Amino acid sequence: MYVISVAAELVDMHPQTLRLYERKGLIRPGRTSGKTRRYSERDIEYLREIRRLTQELGVNLAGVEEIMKLRFELDGVQQQLESEIYHLEDALRATFDAQTKEALALEAGNAPPDPKDRAVYVISVAAELVDMHPQTLRLYERKGLIRPQRTSGKTRRYSERDVDHLREVRRLTQELGVNLAGVEEVMRLRFELDDAQERLEAEAGRLQREINSKMALMQALPAPRPLALEKGKSPTKKRASR
Repeated sequence: MYVISVAAELVDMHPQTLRLYERKGLIRPGRTSGKTRRYSERDIEYLREIRRLTQELGVNLAGVEEIMKLRFELDGVQQQLESEIYHLEDALRATFDAQTKEALALEAGNAPPDPKDRAVYVISVAAELVDMHPQTLRLYERKGLIRPQRTSGKTRRYSERDVDHLREVRRLTQELGVNLAGVEEVMRLRFELDDAQERLEAEAGRLQREINSKMALMQALPAPRPLALEKGKSPTKKRASR
């Protein structure tokens, strides 16, 4: 853990700049019992990322705030994913013997898709829904800001999720004044966050199904039969000791 002067030197910034970024919510250093700031290696990584965004890509502070907010969300989802997997696998190991997971993994892969990912809109309808020109949508696709699906005839089809992403792009550019380089960073993190959340849900669901399957197998096992008594003998009761 680093004090503010050392952290500032590591990222070639003034300590006041670090205090500003903290007030903006761009970094979240820890505090000692005496309220002194302490910066972790992750905080240093965040500060270097902020410097890259502002100095190399020319992203304004409003754009950096959006990017770092998504970065915190993504890190939180990844930590949640790792924690969920650890606890479920730990419960699985503690309760059941190891068995093959292939069939259950295949079953998990057949989970129904999210309705928001159904590609239903042609480009003209999608453009009208977000009040943009179709050429703008094509530009954003080339920039990697949206990822519409294609039919067998190569026609674009947009989902509700694509429309949500387009509205997010419009908010960033028109309301916050973020340049396209900043929007690219925001949407890249948005895609990573969506993917991480899908992995979390799929992995948690797979492990839960595995636990349920193993519990069903155990419940299906025949109950142990009582010991048979020899002919002519009856069970004896223990006398209570005095």
